[in-house]
Amino acid sequence: MDTSDQKFYDKVAKKFGGYKSEAIHESHFSNGNPEEIFLEQLVKYSDKDKTVLDIGCADGRFTLKIAEKFHKIFAIDISSEMLANAEQFKEEQKVFNVTFQNAEAEKLPFQDKYFDLVYSRRGPSPYTEISRVIKQGGNYLEICIGEKDGKELKEVFGKGQGFGEWNTSVAKTKTNSLEAEDFKIVFVHDYFYSEIYPDIENLNLFLQGVPIFKDFDPEKDKGHLLHYSEKFSVSNGVELKRHRVVIVAEKL
Repeated sequence: MDTSDQKFYDKVAKKFGGYKSEAIHESHFSNGNPEEIFLEQLVKYSDKDKTVLDIGCADGRFTLKIAEKFHKIFAIDISSEMLANAEQFKEEQKVFNVTFQNAEAEKLPFQDKYFDLVYSRRGPSPYTEISRVIKQGGNYLEICIGEKDGKELKEVFGKGQGFGEWNTSVAKTKTNSLEAEDFKIVFVHDYFYSEIYPDIENLNLFLQGVPIFKDFDPEKDKGHLLHYSEKFSVSNGVELKRHRVVIVAEKL
């Protein structure tokens, strides 16, 4: 287990009351909103008889939102602080078919061929373990961060999540890995879009709550952030270019 990940998400959960950002921004999509498309795909494969695994559920808000569409959801995360928020939301919303559990994605505490469907929303994707716990004919869905996500921001900072891997296709790498684990790719697509933050303060707040830079420091990184904000200023704020990949696969 990557303890730096655990510490980061524990810190975010304590500071923001879950995995959410209070930063103001507007999004501009050129070929569709990947989060909405992922949800549409998930609903497409939903069934009240299906037992589901959510890998990397964070504060559980997404899990609880789609719980009514399935028989049972097991949702795991490594952050005890995120899971504490998830349990609170679960109690407030009176959802009874979701079980939150502290567990590592690479060592799933479930028997072979237990799940009808598994999904990961920008979370871990240990395909060997996923292949083990999913039933034949079951579906795996993922929305993940593309190789060009925040490229310009990371270049200004000289570091960051996936730094320097701009020419290695995440979609191709992941589909190849899934096929090696006896999955058939049903759907795969790259989505590029922009987020516009009205000012540097809102971009600063956003960066405090996401793992683009797990060591982001508002004071120490002030110079880099100012440089980026000046370089990528637009008429209504500061632009941040994003990249997501949505994948749907079927276990053979």
